[in-house]
Amino acid sequence: MKAALSTLITSRNLSPHSSPSPFSRSIWPLPKSLPISPPIISLLPSKSLATTTNSSPLRRDHRKSQPADFSSIMASSYKPEESRVPPALPLPAPPVNKFKIGMCQLSVTADKGRNIAHARKAIEQAAAKGAQLVLLPEIWNGPYSNDSFPVFAEDIDAGGDASPSTAMLSEVARRLKITIVGGSITERSGDQLYNTCCVFGTDGKLKAKHRKIHLFNIDIPGEITFIESKILTAGQTPTIVDTEVGRIGIGICHDLRFQELAMIYGARGAHLICYPGAFNMTTGTLHWELCQRARATDNQLYVATCSPARDAGAGYVAWGHSTLVGPFGEVLATTEHEEAIIIAEIDYSLLELRRTNLPLLKQRRGDLYQLVDVQRLNSQ
Repeated sequence: MKAALSTLITSRNLSPHSSPSPFSRSIWPLPKSLPISPPIISLLPSKSLATTTNSSPLRRDHRKSQPADFSSIMASSYKPEESRVPPALPLPAPPVNKFKIGMCQLSVTADKGRNIAHARKAIEQAAAKGAQLVLLPEIWNGPYSNDSFPVFAEDIDAGGDASPSTAMLSEVARRLKITIVGGSITERSGDQLYNTCCVFGTDGKLKAKHRKIHLFNIDIPGEITFIESKILTAGQTPTIVDTEVGRIGIGICHDLRFQELAMIYGARGAHLICYPGAFNMTTGTLHWELCQRARATDNQLYVATCSPARDAGAGYVAWGHSTLVGPFGEVLATTEHEEAIIIAEIDYSLLELRRTNLPLLKQRRGDLYQLVDVQRLNSQ
């Protein structure tokens, strides 16, 4: 791979204020560097102030008058367990507590053979740097355009020569013994075309297949018009899969905008949501990082995204900026728009820590609102 494919690790420190299983397929039992950590910022008052406030009789009396367990009182009246229908599943114990993720922000050309070889080398480089999970971009094996989708489409279920892109992913995952969230490619199934992400386990077997649920239709006169639904068919099922690196929810690009899907994944016990995506130059600067941090913060889990590298001469120009966000909404690693392999550490112990620090699960108002997971509900 050319020298431009570099390893970049960046972090942004946030201020205190900004800051196995029934899931093995996308269909529910119905018809997986260097660690960058933000600095610890002390918010404790000075010693003199702490002494003054703690010595206040009024403050001591006020503390004594408070109920012992606010959470149990809130739970009894607010019914947080009823805010998810069916009730949210407990967060499962992950198979690993810490691991490295590699996000391969790749340049994409109109040469499928070159794109496949290029992705293979990037995955190998990420694994050599310690990545146990590798994430690829949306539509990495050909141009992102309605004209190109039918030309580059593959029959994933047939496999082999009918799907050289996924055959490569399977072989590399098995050989390197890593988990691959294979970005997305155009899938041909009968007379339908889908924008599809495949997840391969360390044995090289296909563990899950996610078809993009929310198709990207946008029309901003003078800036961008793109109607995916002219060519592609929308997927029908959320996808969550147990892997060797934890329970992962999958979304593709425009899926990132819909908090309901992320909430379903959170309620199904996801540790991490992966979104291969290709935001554009109009929406990327405003919404790309914002949506990622919102999905991570709202659901108190990790969010990883991977974009193609930017090609200013392409018909569709990607924003880039592949990113890893932590469960407190903190940007742990990111890059700019050039080709890059971003290596970052995921530490699942932070999930319980943040959920203890800010116990949103116990503060939801099931007496006022509910999120219904239709697929789970119908499978009962």
